[in-house]
Amino acid sequence: MNLTALALTGYITWFLILLTSIVLIHTVLTLSGKRQANSFSPEGNDVSDFKLRLHRAHANTLEAMPYIGGLLLLTLATNTTQVTDQLALPLLYARILQSIVHLISTSNLAVMARFTFLSIQLAICFYWVFKFSQLFI
Repeated sequence: MNLTALALTGYITWFLILLTSIVLIHTVLTLSGKRQANSFSPEGNDVSDFKLRLHRAHANTLEAMPYIGGLLLLTLATNTTQVTDQLALPLLYARILQSIVHLISTSNLAVMARFTFLSIQLAICFYWVFKFSQLFI
């Protein structure tokens, strides 16, 4: 498996971990009788601050999938992984770190760290778009 495919697999795995965490919280609360299965807010703001942050980290990961996953898939589909291989794992690490910081805190310092990790992801994606433009145009 090349690094691009590994990063895409890691991204999907991270998304599934976040989603499964939400499901586990709902399952525990439902099975323990603390909540009805149909009583959870779709925004995640009705259980705890952590669950709200978990929902937002999950949503942020989903929102980034079109440009991160799209570029990784484009590279795999066009057999041009030389464009993404070098930075694919650093991008994945930045995404995971952004989520972890989001789960830990919403302090000013944490928000600035999250912004830094997001900026790294965006810079890598724009770099890849530039590299693709050189190949395809």
